[in-house]
Amino acid sequence: MSNLLTIDELARRAGMTARNIRAHQTRGLLPPPQLNGRTGYYSTEHVARLELIKDMQAAGFNLGAIKSLLDAAPVGSGEEVLRFERALMAPWAEEEPLTFEISELEFMLGGEVSAETIRKVVGLGVIVELDVGLYQAPSPGLLRAGAEVVSLGIPVERVIEVLERLMEHSQGVADVFVELFLTDVWRPFESAGSPEEEWPRVRRALEQLRPLASEVLLGAFHRTMANSVEEAFGQRLDKGSDEAID
Repeated sequence: MSNLLTIDELARRAGMTARNIRAHQTRGLLPPPQLNGRTGYYSTEHVARLELIKDMQAAGFNLGAIKSLLDAAPVGSGEEVLRFERALMAPWAEEEPLTFEISELEFMLGGEVSAETIRKVVGLGVIVELDVGLYQAPSPGLLRAGAEVVSLGIPVERVIEVLERLMEHSQGVADVFVELFLTDVWRPFESAGSPEEEWPRVRRALEQLRPLASEVLLGAFHRTMANSVEEAFGQRLDKGSDEAID
C-alpha cells in the first residue's frame, strides 16, 4: 500500500484540510477511500480529483455544478477522465485577464466611452463587468487590438460593428473544429464503449487540437487576406494606371 495515502497525507498533497476532504466526500464529490481495518486510504485518482475540484472552483463553478460534471464522467475511468476534463476546461490562450476601471478604458481608447458602447462590448464578451465602474478583459490582446484600430482614426462604433461580424465568423470556425473532434475522435471512442485504455489518446487529441486549430486558422487567414487585398487594390491600381494613361 506504498502508493496509497492516509487522509492527512492526502490533505497535505492536495493543499487542503482533512475536514474539507471529508466534506467533499459527504457531498459525493470524492469517491470513498479504500478501507483497511478502520483506516481509509486514498489513491492518485483522489489527488487528481481534488486538484480538478480546486481548478473548477477557481474557474467560477459552484460545488453543485462541479458534482454534475463529475457525475457525468464514465464510472471506473479514473484519473484519465479527470485529466481529460481538465484539458477540456483549460483556456485556449495563455493570457492573464486584465482588470481595469472605466477611466483606464477611456485612456486606452483615447476618449470618453458611452454607456451604449460599454453595453455592446460587454455583450460581445470582450469585457466583463465585475462591479460598478470595474471591468475585466478575459483576452486583453483582443481589447488592445481594438484600441489600436481606434488609434488609426476609425470610430469605436465601426470597430464594434466589425468585431460583431468577426465573432460570428469565429463561432463558425470554432464549430467546425469541435465537430471535427466529435466526429472523428469522440464518437468512435464513445461507440466503442469508452475503453479506459483509450482515454489518454482522446485527451492528447484534444490537447493537440488547440495549437493546431490556431495554426490552421492563422495560415488560412494569411492566404485569404493576401488574396482579398490583391483583388481589391489591384483593381483600384489598374484603374488609376488607365486614368493616368488617358
